[in-house]
Amino acid sequence: MIGKSPAMRFILDRIQRFAPLPWPVLLMGETGTGKEVAAQALHRRSARRNHPFIATNVAAIPDALFESELFGHIRGAFTGAQSTRTGLLESANRGTLFLDEIHSLAPQMQEKLLRVLQENEIRRVGSDETFSIDVRFITATNLDLSQRCEEERFRWDLYHRLRVLPIALPPLRERKDDLPALVSH
Repeated sequence: MIGKSPAMRFILDRIQRFAPLPWPVLLMGETGTGKEVAAQALHRRSARRNHPFIATNVAAIPDALFESELFGHIRGAFTGAQSTRTGLLESANRGTLFLDEIHSLAPQMQEKLLRVLQENEIRRVGSDETFSIDVRFITATNLDLSQRCEEERFRWDLYHRLRVLPIALPPLRERKDDLPALVSH
């Protein structure tokens, strides 16, 4: 992360303070503010740094496939499931899962993600077996999630679970002092 402006120093301080903590982080900011870079910095500074950092864009996964992507599935769970597949949550076990554009998460998946956050357990699609996971969640959005909750497009309880450690990333137009360092880089 590049910059020495007061806004950037504040962000870097929050990352340094939040990195060792086990709780979820919600990164908020416009497109292009470096949310994934901030997520990687949080992971690299955490005790999980030697374990996987798995990043995915929620909006890029079709709703019909999202449950299988997140939880994995067993062979024969649905048409086309020719083998057992590990999901993103299992792949990120002991590490960090970064879910970008979390505001795009379908309502039924919001409920399932909330359950994972509460219970730290998952079950592959089509399986009866439940097993524990240890994943740190970092989510990101470029929309106002509280407003989406007011509009009943996002669950309040999930919002509060994800926003334990919030970091608002300012756009570059508010960090003009960082332009020379960024251009040089």
